[in-house]
Amino acid sequence: MQYRHRLFVALTFIMSFATGSTMALDSYDAAEQLANVLASEQICNLTFDQDAIEAWIEANVAADDMEFSGNLTGSMSLSEYMLDEMPPSAQTAHCAQVRRVSKSFGFTK
Repeated sequence: MQYRHRLFVALTFIMSFATGSTMALDSYDAAEQLANVLASEQICNLTFDQDAIEAWIEANVAADDMEFSGNLTGSMSLSEYMLDEMPPSAQTAHCAQVRRVSKSFGFTK
């Protein structure tokens, strides 16, 4: 478990700085936050409305942002790793908030 925690910290550090100084922080934050919600779909027994996800991206990501997709993919991997390592009570708390967020953005009904 200690090894996995250190690996996660290292991966988080690398993801934070590997993209270079030209990355827009807002774009990275949008990708990271969306990834955290999307990675939770299966573990939280949710089914997301694909049109609502597209609408969220339209509203929150610049059309010429070429970094968003790569940042989303990397953040999805980290989020999936974190979710797999989360104890049951933490998963319960996580899913409770993801359900609320998902509903507020129309990802779920």
